[in-house]
Amino acid sequence: MVKVTRRFVECESPTDDAAAVNRFADLVSDSFGNLASFRKAAGGAYGSHLFGELSLPGRRKQRRVLVLGHLDTVWPLGTLRAMPFRNESGRLWGPGVLDMKGGIVLLLFAARALRELGTPVGSRVWLQLNADEEVGSPSSRPLTEKNAAGAKAVLVLEPGTGLKGKLKTARKGVGNFEVKVQGKAAHAGLDFEAGASAIRELARQITRISTFSDLRRGITVNAGVISGGTRPNVVAAEARAEVDIRVKRVEDARALEKKFRTLEPYDARCSLEIRGGLNRPPMERSSGAADLFRLAKGLAQELGVELEESLSGGGSDGNFTAALGVPTLDGLGAVGEGAHALHESILIDRMADRAALLAKLLAAA
Repeated sequence: MVKVTRRFVECESPTDDAAAVNRFADLVSDSFGNLASFRKAAGGAYGSHLFGELSLPGRRKQRRVLVLGHLDTVWPLGTLRAMPFRNESGRLWGPGVLDMKGGIVLLLFAARALRELGTPVGSRVWLQLNADEEVGSPSSRPLTEKNAAGAKAVLVLEPGTGLKGKLKTARKGVGNFEVKVQGKAAHAGLDFEAGASAIRELARQITRISTFSDLRRGITVNAGVISGGTRPNVVAAEARAEVDIRVKRVEDARALEKKFRTLEPYDARCSLEIRGGLNRPPMERSSGAADLFRLAKGLAQELGVELEESLSGGGSDGNFTAALGVPTLDGLGAVGEGAHALHESILIDRMADRAALLAKLLAAA
């Protein structure tokens, strides 16, 4: 498992490099060998999405389970030079090892175990690995929703929560808004009063937008990027902000979008342009997800592992499948920490039990 993980991590696959993602897709396909039959789906500006069916023991049935993951990482090509793969201190380190190449490794070995042990699997198992998850899944979402429709369950290979590897039965919805302000330029010394500062207007709007957060309800609104103006001695004619939103409930997303759409300028000489909205709907904890977690918890106990569940503030492609009403269990990937960070790593001594849990879930689903 360590050797395969190293091969996967050292095949860099940043979202914005389609050729690199396609190389990794080919490596994954080759690694599964006769365990799966794959085809590629065009990803437009992104790499190709990988879709197929696992070849597992048991009579072929009509019901099916979808296993969902992604091929892309947030790390630029060449990151390995400064952040090489390494096996150290009981962990595997490197770009993408946790999010989520380690999860694909777990599925590969789960499938191998089922085949080698001849363990019958009650459902057909489809596998989809997307090329654009890290940027919101713009091209893969329709494919995900199509393949999830009618599935008995969706199992997501994203990493578990924290060093306990808690499974995820709920995730916040994620969205982005861009707030653009058009003001009126003027010389800051000679004609100050003739100008209408877009920067000043944007600052006031950000103050207003910040009040939209409601931590009690799990709503966060964060203006994470701002820009504007041209020179210090010019009253700024333009300014913009990029705003991240997170919500736990669909109704909160609707209310928040309404608040953004009804923003009005403080200075009548300025105008506002609001773009964006919810990208991933909330993955609300459903009875189906709760049933899947109870099944997983019982199977983990057979392995001597105590499983816990969690709510994640981040989104995944599981948000889309849960919104369709398909029971979705997330966080079944590797156990570690540091996703998207320099200390990204997974615990070696949790790889075997996580692969075994996946195998048991596939056999029982």
